[in-house]
Amino acid sequence: MLEHGGRLLRAARLHGIPVEDWLDLSTGISPFAWPVPAVPPSAWARLPEDDDGLADIACSYYGAPRVLPVAGSQAAIQALPTLRRMSRVGLISPGYNEHAHAWRRAGHQVEELPAPALLAQATRLDVVVLIHPNNPGGERFDRPDLLACHEQLAARGGWLVVDEAFMDATPSESLCAASSREGLVVLRSTGKFFGLAGARAGFVAASPSLLDALRERLGPWTLSGPSRYVLRQALADQAWQVEASARLLACSERLAALLTTHGLTPTAGCAFFQWWRDERADGVHEALATQGILTRRFEAPASLRFGLPGDEAAFARLDAALASLALQAGSP
Repeated sequence: MLEHGGRLLRAARLHGIPVEDWLDLSTGISPFAWPVPAVPPSAWARLPEDDDGLADIACSYYGAPRVLPVAGSQAAIQALPTLRRMSRVGLISPGYNEHAHAWRRAGHQVEELPAPALLAQATRLDVVVLIHPNNPGGERFDRPDLLACHEQLAARGGWLVVDEAFMDATPSESLCAASSREGLVVLRSTGKFFGLAGARAGFVAASPSLLDALRERLGPWTLSGPSRYVLRQALADQAWQVEASARLLACSERLAALLTTHGLTPTAGCAFFQWWRDERADGVHEALATQGILTRRFEAPASLRFGLPGDEAAFARLDAALASLALQAGSP
């Protein structure tokens, strides 16, 4: 199993700090979760049904011609490599490491490349996997460049896979509207923007033939009845979505400013997190953890990802912790 953020119970045991006393900034999940209503008993009692309107609502929300609901984008990440014969696969690095893990496990030839090199070398690859905006590196791409890359790949029967898990706050940059093209696969997650990570729900936007193949691979009932019920409401709540986007963007800017004030000027970031790349990242991670603040540590490259503090108290706590860190060890 690869390392991920959100391992709060493990951190609590390791540092001897009760779970309820932690400030968890280790994930890119929005702290401003969509308010989940009561779930009707029928959602628990009946098998989920594909024609309940969820796919149509998701198509409207994402601007995609067709989508397949899946048990989080992670389910698609694991299944997609099994739908191709051995391929030369280029993946963005640093990036969400489950992508490379899944393609290697399926027997493909995998190269991990920085974003500029990956697009420049697409002509010698069969599959290109990007995260947009990237996690944790924050890279962003112009839509014309991505569509040109897809055209090169598709002409040879290749794929462009774009993981848009952190796209919701900047939807104009999405490729979902073009996802009916053969060889273009767009992954979306509801866990980050809607704060519904526990629902384990996401969507794949792609051509009908690829979605049919993926559906066959994953089998029936990819999403539970309660998750489907909640998502139908959340994806249709346009007023909340507009407010959430503005709130996330403002909060992320505030976090970047706070980190900069304490000498941790972010290397990159997006609406959901800020990323600080520095050789001292491990020491800062441990120092914050002793104060009950959990960040996401990366070893290669040495760096920390800071999720968004959810309220004034959380910002004040992080501010004080970083100030004490600077006082003890000099400005990071």
